[in-house]
Amino acid sequence: MEKKPAEVNLTLMTEFILLGFSDIPNLQMFLFVIFFFVYVIILMGNGIIVLITKTDQALQTPMYFFLSNFSFLEICFVSATLPRMLTNLWTQKRNISLFACAKQMCFVLMLGNIECLLLTVMAYDRYVAICDPLHYPLIMNHKVCVQLVTACWITGVPVEIGQTCQIFSLPFCGSSQINHFFCDIPPLLKLACGDTFLNEMLVFTVAVLFVMIPFLLILGSYSKIISTILRLPSATGRTKAFSTCSSHVIVVAMFFGSAVITYLRPKSKHSSKTDKFLSLFYTIVTPMFNPMIYTLRNKDAMMALRKLLP
Repeated sequence: MEKKPAEVNLTLMTEFILLGFSDIPNLQMFLFVIFFFVYVIILMGNGIIVLITKTDQALQTPMYFFLSNFSFLEICFVSATLPRMLTNLWTQKRNISLFACAKQMCFVLMLGNIECLLLTVMAYDRYVAICDPLHYPLIMNHKVCVQLVTACWITGVPVEIGQTCQIFSLPFCGSSQINHFFCDIPPLLKLACGDTFLNEMLVFTVAVLFVMIPFLLILGSYSKIISTILRLPSATGRTKAFSTCSSHVIVVAMFFGSAVITYLRPKSKHSSKTDKFLSLFYTIVTPMFNPMIYTLRNKDAMMALRKLLP
């Protein structure tokens, strides 16, 4: 008899309300304009990287092959959250169906996992290029590059479909308001009734597998890279080697820093404002700065860009 109210509420819960930035009502149109231009910048910037890496012969190397895939991934990643957020800001209708919420969360988590793995592969590419340059063309041949990228795109899919199904099998018998701008695990778990310990442990396990372990592998790669660079005899060689890695290091720090704090913090430490800020960082800020970081700090990319522009 005690479970009946929860069951009734569960059947009535057919949609959620994404609160987003409703706590600042006077800035809704301003935020819409800002995020609209950010979205355009992300699409154009990452789209240009995909275009120049496909068309310029000087950029037909493993490093730019991975960068092209990374830029395409950034377009997909930001498109999983920003269009819905822009619609909510424009219409002020923040309702999202249970299925649409599950679909959005699944894509965000899936693409986020792929990004972690792809950044790890990019670090491995730099490791081979700098620490074993003589065997680089043999180790990082086109077939291996394609296999690595394919593995990144495939690995996270079944895990996140399973995790999403588990989260949405929970009874949501409390409020229907998600204090976030997209459907994410921490705010959704706050709305679930009953024991969510198993779900929290699964979130932690997946975060360790797809965020922490890749991050540690990247740190390991760069510790080897730095020690190799410091042993180079010429200052010019050291500068050139550091410049090929610096862009990747900046993107890794921006993305992993916010993702680690978001998904590996204890539940008691979660606050809605902090979660929203950190999520903005890894879902929007990193994709926006990625093209600038990789092109402005890279002579080959800048030359290809000049060829492209009339």
